[in-house]
Amino acid sequence: MGASEGTKSKLALLGGAKAVTCDPGDMFTWPIVSEQHERAVLEVLRSGRMSGLDVTRQFEKRYAEMLGRKYALAGPNGTAAILDAMYGLAIGPGDEVICPSITYWASIVQAYVLGATPVFADVDPDTLCIDPQDFERRITPRTKAVVVVHYAGMPAEMDAIMEIAAGHKIKILEDCSHAHGALYKGKEVGTFGEVAAFSLMTGKSLPIGEGGILLTDDRRIYERALLYSHYARHDEITLDELKPFAGLPAGGFKHRMHQLSAAFGLVQLELFPAQMAEIDKAMNAFCDLLEGVPGIRPMRPDASTRSTKGGWYYPHFKYVPQELGGLSLSRFCAAVRAEGSVCNPGCNKPLHGHPLFTEMDVYGHGRPTRIAHLGDTARIEDYVQTLPVAERMMQRVFEVPWFKHDRRAIIAEHAAAYRKVVDNHAALLPDDSAGDADLGGYSSFFSANR
Repeated sequence: MGASEGTKSKLALLGGAKAVTCDPGDMFTWPIVSEQHERAVLEVLRSGRMSGLDVTRQFEKRYAEMLGRKYALAGPNGTAAILDAMYGLAIGPGDEVICPSITYWASIVQAYVLGATPVFADVDPDTLCIDPQDFERRITPRTKAVVVVHYAGMPAEMDAIMEIAAGHKIKILEDCSHAHGALYKGKEVGTFGEVAAFSLMTGKSLPIGEGGILLTDDRRIYERALLYSHYARHDEITLDELKPFAGLPAGGFKHRMHQLSAAFGLVQLELFPAQMAEIDKAMNAFCDLLEGVPGIRPMRPDASTRSTKGGWYYPHFKYVPQELGGLSLSRFCAAVRAEGSVCNPGCNKPLHGHPLFTEMDVYGHGRPTRIAHLGDTARIEDYVQTLPVAERMMQRVFEVPWFKHDRRAIIAEHAAAYRKVVDNHAALLPDDSAGDADLGGYSSFFSANR
């Protein structure tokens, strides 16, 4: 073996040459800002209509048409959209809302504002979405709704979830913030539950700058959301039960979308299908190159199910350490990053272990907020759970590159970086002392990859 060949095969973390040498260019640049976007935003800016409603209503109408839903209500962010959706479902004091433990905090923390109690369910290790069987185990007479998160682009198992929810008369709120355009058995996510909510912030697969939107076919949910925090639109309220209270925001919030975001969004809705198709080709090509490689497993739906990951936001692989001599995920990811690729260990930490849900008194009730509205006999110990799958997933999944273009030469180099580390994993074992004690995080992080 020549010196140059030996250096090439030696892991970069140990002094070898990097596997990824191509200039990525705009491979990871997101969003892709076009002249169309610029013209649309400048038109609103120059007209002084930043706080109006006309462009936002156009955006809502177009979004609802694309998903085939009757009503859409745009807001300043996905967090607000989920809060409005919860109020729309009449979630309130004493109600329990089930949510998967692995998700971003904004899927569920808003329940506190309404006096409701979050209840966490375990996740399916193959999808990171809520485990339908554990969802059913968490149901009590207090259960009002379930938040179904299509995590990291993977559609949740909606057939089972809908059957369970219908049997127990539980409402479904879909959090589609990771899964714009994703399909479950050929049907788009966001069209299954009574209401769906999407984050549209800059890092998401359908970005509009900053914003959120809820969609529903239920007029009562829509009008309750209007009443709660869209006071400038109370002229749209038609239900007799709500009319007497119109005029002021019932929740004391102002959730109007900024029209620069709406203008950007109108253009993005037209461009996204082609962008999504390009991303899907690129990501599936990457997965194909690594299918069958020891120690790692692409996380994507079986193509035969007609399910897809849409724009592939926050893509992950599974990690199988026993196939790599027990190599820690931290050490594996560090080696791949040294080769010039993207490889971040873990995902969102399980929420059920955070002190916000086990001990914190947010509003001064004199006891943990999670049980503040459940009566004097409620004990926080009854709500502190052990969820074995969620608790071990930090050491079993990792984030991979999120390619925005189907450029096979660059994709092949990144796949080669992974293969190189797998092929030479034995060289990493002697100094593998870092361990995997604290991986993942409670918040999302901005990076060129996301």
